[in-house]
Amino acid sequence: MLSPTPFSLCCTLLLCLPLAFFFSTTTTSDPINNTPNENTHNESPTIPSRSAQNTTKNPSLTLSALHHYDGDNDDDLLFRLAARTNPNPKTPKKIAFMFLTTTPLPFHPLWHLFFYPNQTHKNIPQNLFNIYIHADPTHPYEPPFTGLFAARTIPSRSTRRSDPSLIAAARRLLAHALLHDPSNAMFALLSPSCIPLRSFSFVYRTLTTCSTKSFIEILRDEPGLHARYSARGEDVMLPEVPFENFRVGSQFFVLTRRHARLVVKDRRLWAKFKLPCARVDTCYPEEHYFPTLLSMADARACVPATLTHVDWTGSVGGHPRMYEDEEVGPELIRELQNARPRYGVWNGSVEYPFLFARKFAPESLEPLMKMASDVIFRD
Repeated sequence: MLSPTPFSLCCTLLLCLPLAFFFSTTTTSDPINNTPNENTHNESPTIPSRSAQNTTKNPSLTLSALHHYDGDNDDDLLFRLAARTNPNPKTPKKIAFMFLTTTPLPFHPLWHLFFYPNQTHKNIPQNLFNIYIHADPTHPYEPPFTGLFAARTIPSRSTRRSDPSLIAAARRLLAHALLHDPSNAMFALLSPSCIPLRSFSFVYRTLTTCSTKSFIEILRDEPGLHARYSARGEDVMLPEVPFENFRVGSQFFVLTRRHARLVVKDRRLWAKFKLPCARVDTCYPEEHYFPTLLSMADARACVPATLTHVDWTGSVGGHPRMYEDEEVGPELIRELQNARPRYGVWNGSVEYPFLFARKFAPESLEPLMKMASDVIFRD
């Protein structure tokens, strides 16, 4: 056996130093689990430098990202880091509530009651949930995110309807939530027009105790399915996505940690779904990518339904019905609570109720607040 020379030892040390620097970790303050402060300004949490990000299987990080995004390369690094996190959540399990928005959150007082039903921060342990917001930076946010939602915004990019930018935003939320807290067990994607239909205790119990599966609408026999599939061109999706594997469904899902990790790890299908569409009238990539990916990768571990109620009977211009303030009352809420999701092809023995609902007009906040304790959060 050859003995190492001083020169070879020197070279080895020089080669290892960058790796040691890259795999080092930095401990910073955690803005996510601080007590909400009504006077806190809307600002992004502290972001560790690239060299400080942990790439081990189970990183313990603050709400981590890159200082500035610079094209897909930075997103790729973020996703690679998130894909290396532990797929098994630590205890106590937490729910990551992820808001994808281009507007202020009009129902933040209702969500505050959802998390803190007695107007205090002592009733529900704060170690049971985290909040993340992807806010399109090209839109105004007046008033800014305050109180419970202050300092919950992740580094965000512009998004457009019927565009792969919505997929990228959801993946970005998943990546940050994975990296930020190894206890995040379930990841719920929500819109600013969403409201909770149940108490936090009911939602938490349903998602962390009653199910080990993801909830994502997966439909395969929808009208116009082939037109949606060929929106980028007749054979563009091949060979990665054959037509028989193509699925559609609501973009609002609840994923397990294992599936969240699967999404951020994916490159193969994402390379297809981020391509531009030749026919924009049938191109809704945010409604295609997630159900297709989860159906192809791990359909048996999915409940093929969304837990966010939406009414398409009164849709206008591709948008679902908007509930206005004059029609929002106890009867409507009880009707939505008693409804059951559309399960598609589902052989499960348990049917889960809706936990959230959309779309509600901002003006409906007042009637919602009046019946929050007696109707919405009364299980």
